[in-house]
Amino acid sequence: MSRPRSAFGTPSQAGAASGPSEPDPRRPLVRRRPVAWLSWLVGALAALALLWFVFGLYVAGQPLVAVGALIFGASAIVVYATATSVAWKYLFPGVAGMLLFVVFPLLYTVQIGFTNYSSNNLLTEERARAYLLDQTVVDEDSALPYTVHREGAAYRLRLATSDGQALLSPPLRLDGSESEAAALAPQGSAALGDALKLRDVIAMRAGLMPLQLQLSGGPVLRYAGLREFGRIDALWQALPEGAVKQLASGTVFTPNPTTGFFESPTGERVQPGFTVGIGFANYARMLLDADFRGPFVSIFVWTVLFAGLSVLLSTALGMSLAVLLEWQSLKGRAVYRTLLFLPYAVPGFISILVWKGLFNQNFGEINAILDAVFGIRPAWFADPLLAKSMLVIVNTWLGYPYIMILCTGLLKSIPADLYEASAIAGASPWDNFRKITAPLIAKPLTPLLISAFAFNFNNFVLISLLTDGRPDFLNTKLPAGTTDILVSYTYRIAFTDSGQNFGLAAAISTLIFFMVAAMALLQLKLTQREAAKT
Repeated sequence: MSRPRSAFGTPSQAGAASGPSEPDPRRPLVRRRPVAWLSWLVGALAALALLWFVFGLYVAGQPLVAVGALIFGASAIVVYATATSVAWKYLFPGVAGMLLFVVFPLLYTVQIGFTNYSSNNLLTEERARAYLLDQTVVDEDSALPYTVHREGAAYRLRLATSDGQALLSPPLRLDGSESEAAALAPQGSAALGDALKLRDVIAMRAGLMPLQLQLSGGPVLRYAGLREFGRIDALWQALPEGAVKQLASGTVFTPNPTTGFFESPTGERVQPGFTVGIGFANYARMLLDADFRGPFVSIFVWTVLFAGLSVLLSTALGMSLAVLLEWQSLKGRAVYRTLLFLPYAVPGFISILVWKGLFNQNFGEINAILDAVFGIRPAWFADPLLAKSMLVIVNTWLGYPYIMILCTGLLKSIPADLYEASAIAGASPWDNFRKITAPLIAKPLTPLLISAFAFNFNNFVLISLLTDGRPDFLNTKLPAGTTDILVSYTYRIAFTDSGQNFGLAAAISTLIFFMVAAMALLQLKLTQREAAKT
């Protein structure tokens, strides 16, 4: 029996005419990728640009930077131009940023700690040698004053000798293209135009500097300033095996790979020095050099005490205020809590400067009150013990609001029925705090206190703004203050006073890093332990 036809044809034809048909599941889907060639083209252009950039770095004398740029660029091209995991396309910027801004500075700092890099040893050996060989001196006896005269599109130089004669150069362009020495001849009856003014001579200085003028049967004269040409003699002569000879004295200086200086046979050194590897000498200096070990050990002990006392006093004050503000019978608790939180809301550097004014020995309000009540005016910034006490006081003021807020939140999590049962048993408030509040707060608070200790261990801002590490230790090789902590001491060694010993500062920074890293690991383990218990 045949199927009836509709007026519009077969059933399939009718369906096609009435609307889009369903896709045939038996027919494979064809995925079109019209931009695949474009992605390959972009990847190829990026690879060529990367190779050009890396080659430029290598030619500029930065092979290690070139290798790093090649690895970084190649990784980016592989991640974004090939069919890698989509997750890596999102993770790559973060991982690359961590390697570039965290790992690389850390490794670079550790590497500097094994060198003598300092203000006296900034250059490489090749650059230090080139610096010495470039040093010259003008022979004053041969210096001749000169004037510049225009002659058409060129210029002539007129040099006046000591016997009243005048020497004239041939026409010169003074555009830096004169590569050979120009012979000087007597002026005779040659007429010249007016001499150029000084401002015009200054404008063509770039063309005058490479100019060489040959005296007849005499030396070659070179540019010696805006007003004279003269014979320029080198102070040093290059010798084989990297040595240099001082022409004035005839002394030979050879590079010493241990000290990083060019030294004579008698031990005389010349500046500048160059950077060399010295192994663990900076770390050994912390332990074996008595002149350095004394201030360093004192600063290390003070750093630990400063961080520990700051955390201890801030915790005691912050926790006490948090418990007090939880007293239900206390009226205006919200107002008190807001006022007590203000030190944390005000920027730290402003609070520190305000406290610096308050502790001023002559005009500060604190000494004014002490003078009125007890008749004393303590020298807060001159006495080491008073300066340290002042730092702890100010840091406690800055830190207690943070602990108070933490403890307030932790107190909210303690079940109220524990205190009700304690009240029924007739326990005192002290018993409640000692047996209920403190144990339940201490465990979750411990990791946060460790992080606060690590923060105060590197609290550079407070030391720098309040005391700047002073008063200083006396009779020390390197600048050191009695109120310095390790981080501010490192800063002074590296950048201020008479220090600028970057290698030693890097070694101390590496030591600080491992200490803070140990604290971070301890905090992480304590946090994991608390998370496992809950």
